[in-house]
Amino acid sequence: MLTRRTMMGGTAATAVPLTASAFSDTAAQAAETKSNKGAKPMDVDRAFVRIEEGLVHYRHAGEGTTDGPLPLYMMHAGPGSSKGLTGLVAAFGETRRSIAPDTLGFGESVPPTPEEPDLIYYADSVVRIWDMLGLDKVDVYGGHTGANIGMEIAIAHPDRVRKLVFDGVALFDPALAADMLENYAPKIKPQANGEHFIWAWNFMRDMGLYFPYYMRDKEHYLGKEPWPTASLHSSVMEVMKALDHYYKGYNAVFRHKTHDRLPLVTVPTFCMAHEADPLHTSVEEAAALVPNSEHLVLPFNSGTQDKADAIIKYLDA
Repeated sequence: MLTRRTMMGGTAATAVPLTASAFSDTAAQAAETKSNKGAKPMDVDRAFVRIEEGLVHYRHAGEGTTDGPLPLYMMHAGPGSSKGLTGLVAAFGETRRSIAPDTLGFGESVPPTPEEPDLIYYADSVVRIWDMLGLDKVDVYGGHTGANIGMEIAIAHPDRVRKLVFDGVALFDPALAADMLENYAPKIKPQANGEHFIWAWNFMRDMGLYFPYYMRDKEHYLGKEPWPTASLHSSVMEVMKALDHYYKGYNAVFRHKTHDRLPLVTVPTFCMAHEADPLHTSVEEAAALVPNSEHLVLPFNSGTQDKADAIIKYLDA
């Protein structure tokens, strides 16, 4: 049986009641980022850049300088968009240029061209975005799917990545990866009776309670309170935007030979996750596979600014 104790190839954490604020980057957390400093949060702007597939939407903040830190390029987790990174984009923008796109097929970005894109394709699309934005070398942050994409970028283009940050990297047991490829991200089509809206609501609701979300039993319960209705609604809207293509990013990760690919990463790497993130159980294992790495698990009570501070400390060391 696949349980939280076996599926990640590591030791599962004891289930402890949590609030949603410890897990998601919301607009409220974005405000918290600067309210702790007694100042207004930095403005996060939005723009588009065109690549071969079409228009890619991104959020950005901060200004780069010739003698300052490199830009930080940020890639979100599925099935959301760069909207979920707004708080971090603002926090990093205080000290450097931060750029967070919507991955192809998510948010406001054009979908990927292949029907079954792999992570090498997604990584190549990012490098082409860099070329259009004039980014020669950057630091890279990736959460979940974004972490796996960042991994492939660092492998293919180590000369363009100074440091790499994994915020929850998918390092699944092969049996679980195969099961998730079969069950996690079904193709969903709009239905005349609107049942696809109900599916999206249940998909996101259960994702906050179980891992994997479709194994709704005691062994896979995350020990968390349900996400607040407003936050859940916002997440569901992101799923609806990506409905036609969301499964492509997920399935690329489930097919990825992450255990084999991690040792090929040669750039300095920070493997981290929040303790409320189910992928935190693989942080130490991932770090052990990357030759030049450090690792950290943020405690349950840490927030957006704590995460930003930990990442900035690593990047600027």
